[in-house]
Amino acid sequence: MNPELRKRIEELGLDLTMPMMQETQAIFAKSFQGIDPETRIERDLSYGPDERHRLDVFRRDGAERAPVLVFVHGGGFVMGDKRSPGGLPFYDNVGDFAARSGMVGVTVTYRLAPANPWPAGPEDLGTLVAWLKDNIAVHGGDPSRIYLMGQSAGAVHVASYVAHPQFHPAGGIGIAGALLISCIFDVATAHANDFHKAYYGEDAGAYAACSTTDGLIETRTPFLATVSEFDVVDFQKQAATFVASYAARHERYPRLAWLPGHNHLSPALQIGSPDSVLEEIVTEFVAAHAA
Repeated sequence: MNPELRKRIEELGLDLTMPMMQETQAIFAKSFQGIDPETRIERDLSYGPDERHRLDVFRRDGAERAPVLVFVHGGGFVMGDKRSPGGLPFYDNVGDFAARSGMVGVTVTYRLAPANPWPAGPEDLGTLVAWLKDNIAVHGGDPSRIYLMGQSAGAVHVASYVAHPQFHPAGGIGIAGALLISCIFDVATAHANDFHKAYYGEDAGAYAACSTTDGLIETRTPFLATVSEFDVVDFQKQAATFVASYAARHERYPRLAWLPGHNHLSPALQIGSPDSVLEEIVTEFVAAHAA
């Protein structure tokens, strides 16, 4: 990241205030290079019974048995969508990146709290993976090479799906890998703000069973996590604690990338802009873990 852009991101601070989020979006909306004209998009396909069970598919003509990159948006468990309002390019930018990188891109929505508390997230991803296994080949994707990529609350949902086998559809986990872009791992020690309570409930005694640390340490599914230099403090502490727990069990460092110059939102928003840090990370991960 160039020094001027890094300084702008740093000056926005670490907290997820409305000005911080809006300015971060504005920075990368301005630098986004646009959807590639060769990318074909199919909108609002249904993958389950709820009205929020919708997905968009991004692909190139002639795509066949391509890796499938699924992006699961954030929003504090209570908000967010696969497509930003107001003409912003997010998260079409992620789907387009997948298509122009030789993959099939999928962006999804899921049920939101408080109407749909834990474990709605991993339940929805189980429904999604089952749908993809049955249907993505028609759209040029390889059902044996599905990669789930979540950001913030979306990363928590992906981690929960990987770590808790009870949410896997018949036949097993069904994915070739997972990418966790700024994730909470230990629900019991995370900051219990209003969003946290809306999803996990008021009973702190139930939080430990929702955590993903042990399941991720034991899983055989490849995963990669990231944390940003200017990430929210709680996410930085969670990443550090997870590294310590993983190293205590495996005597080595987990696959975790520290993203200099970035904040909680910017890595995903930068996709499709010059010098995107995540584009190389994602393509290398997918190539390294091809089924």
